[in-house]
Amino acid sequence: MTYDEFNHYCGSLKATTYVMQWNNSHVWKVGGKVFAIGGLSKSGEPAYIFKASDLNYHFLSEKPGYRPAPYFASRGMKWIQQFASDADQLKGGVELSVEDLNEELSYYLNESYRLVSLGLTKKKQKELGLNQGLNLK
Repeated sequence: MTYDEFNHYCGSLKATTYVMQWNNSHVWKVGGKVFAIGGLSKSGEPAYIFKASDLNYHFLSEKPGYRPAPYFASRGMKWIQQFASDADQLKGGVELSVEDLNEELSYYLNESYRLVSLGLTKKKQKELGLNQGLNLK
């Protein structure tokens, strides 16, 4: 996924805002809370950081092309960095296409957005028109 595709996808989600900060990283927020960051990996390639559920965090921590996000994970937060975004990344011995990788990253970005939006106060969610009509306990 390119930065343009990343920014387009994140910008398509309801009530999101964009800011460039932290060494020219592309930072996306919902309700003022970060849900996705596009930056550079150690090798200088695009890398994308997102919040993960407990299950996805443990799964992705062991998956090629993903790792606990630097800085976040060292502070006990369950954030993942996708650092291998090219089509030669392997999944169970099967080569993934760029489209498959983009679809996979889009899923995790959406999940991060959902997790962060659910962490907002009920008042803020209502103000932004988020998560209305859900039976959440």
